[in-house]
Amino acid sequence: MTNLHPLLHFDKIRFLDQSMNTEAPAMQSFAIDDALCLSISNGLSPHVARLWVHDQTIVLGIPDSRLPHLNEGISFLQKEGYRVVVRNSGGLAVVLDQGVLNLSFLFPDGKQLGIHDGYKAMVSFIQFLFADEDASLDVYEVEGSYCPGEYDMSVNGQKFAGISQRRVKNGTAVQIYMCIEGSGSERAEVVRKFYSEALQEEDASYDYPVIRPETMASLNELLGTSMTVSDVRDKILSKLEEISTSITTDPLNGQELEWFEKRLKQMRARNEKVL
Repeated sequence: MTNLHPLLHFDKIRFLDQSMNTEAPAMQSFAIDDALCLSISNGLSPHVARLWVHDQTIVLGIPDSRLPHLNEGISFLQKEGYRVVVRNSGGLAVVLDQGVLNLSFLFPDGKQLGIHDGYKAMVSFIQFLFADEDASLDVYEVEGSYCPGEYDMSVNGQKFAGISQRRVKNGTAVQIYMCIEGSGSERAEVVRKFYSEALQEEDASYDYPVIRPETMASLNELLGTSMTVSDVRDKILSKLEEISTSITTDPLNGQELEWFEKRLKQMRARNEKVL
């Protein structure tokens, strides 16, 4: 616990478990995090930890929306049974399904935080979360993975998690996806085929990652375990109880629901324009 990032030294945290609502559209989660950032900015909410899972969804980054053959790529994904949404935080395409658990930490004082602080806080929590597993969780950009970044989390060179960050007013949302169950390489193959459809050979001037599916794996594959998303959910709650003196589970209040509806409307408008 002593290695936890200073951002995780708090007395009170609000825990929202929305991981069972798997059929909800993923854009709802991004709108919820925006609403919570506004709530934290206005002093209406303490720190927040929120869990979310969305089934059969490909979340595109804003750069993906500029792909020259985006419609062909989206058609491929839809034929494969995936819903497609463009998120409002950074990064590129990622896969969400019932074996992928997402965790958002929402912090106040966003304007005072360095750009790396949120990422490092999330990394320290995930290392703390799995400290009892017999494996070293490495942090560096995994080339060949989808949505590569400096704070990719991996074991023996295979990535299982990626982190993005978004600031709204004076709140910061740090979001991580963790592939817990299933096949990481099969998820990566879907993203590889999406890029091959949306970025064809004549489009060499576009700089997008070349996906190598073997660079991705689920945590179960990497650790030889049989954890479920539900198991990790319980583990997260247990660890939060260790590092905070008070945990609340208050649902979104009236003002937060207003902000949520407004942000969701903005996301829908943006997605309609792009997709």
